[in-house]
Amino acid sequence: MTELLDHNAYIAAAPEALRPQLANVRDLLKQALPDAEEVMQYGMPGFTSGGVMIAGYGAFSKQCGLYVSKGAINAHADDIAAAELKASKTGVTFSPTKPIPDELITALALASRNDAAV
Repeated sequence: MTELLDHNAYIAAAPEALRPQLANVRDLLKQALPDAEEVMQYGMPGFTSGGVMIAGYGAFSKQCGLYVSKGAINAHADDIAAAELKASKTGVTFSPTKPIPDELITALALASRNDAAV
């Protein structure tokens, strides 16, 4: 499999139904983290600052994931639950039928950046 070198290629290679959500996540992360660098790490797109991963995202067969710090997930656990989304210690999964709210993407990214600055 050819290694995907950038966010555009990653999104283009994702299942078609997930591409609009991935593009939206990328745009919102770019806005929330204007000083962060777009990187590909472990085959997934993400944003780093000072060499520290702040936020990443990915596509699977039927859903997407947004990956941030454990502290960001904990700080927004109520918001994640209110959106009826599932969270792990460092990620939130969502799908075309149950998308992640834009405000939640931004809030998680900012909280994750704050955790990385500590």
